[in-house]
Amino acid sequence: MKIKEIAASLTWQIRHEVMWPDHPFEFVQLAEDDLGLHFGVFMNEKLVSIISCFIADEELQFRKLATLEQYQGKGIASKLLDHIFDLAKQKGLKKIWCNARTNKKEFYEKFGMTDTNKTFTKAGQEFTIMEITLKK
Repeated sequence: MKIKEIAASLTWQIRHEVMWPDHPFEFVQLAEDDLGLHFGVFMNEKLVSIISCFIADEELQFRKLATLEQYQGKGIASKLLDHIFDLAKQKGLKKIWCNARTNKKEFYEKFGMTDTNKTFTKAGQEFTIMEITLKK
């Protein structure tokens, strides 16, 4: 398993397949993708998991964490989150946050993230904002 920085366009296929398969392909392309850092996990040269990070005001927001179905449950997404948590600490950032699907909230709690109870719905999916303050 190897984690590498990738181009935003390399995230789109997995985002679409895993997160929003019932929407047009363009739905997963973010206007701000060019402003982010994007990472992928490769298994035997195959891209199997992705995440996008956006840094502003000493905070890192991660978006679109997705792993191909046949690779889920193997700790790959956890390794990817560990990677971006380390990145945020190296950059001296104060907070990491995400818009988590409410049915995935427990996964993020394993990383010390807490639910802010700020919820919203997008395209029929329920989300809650999760965050963690980083120690200096």
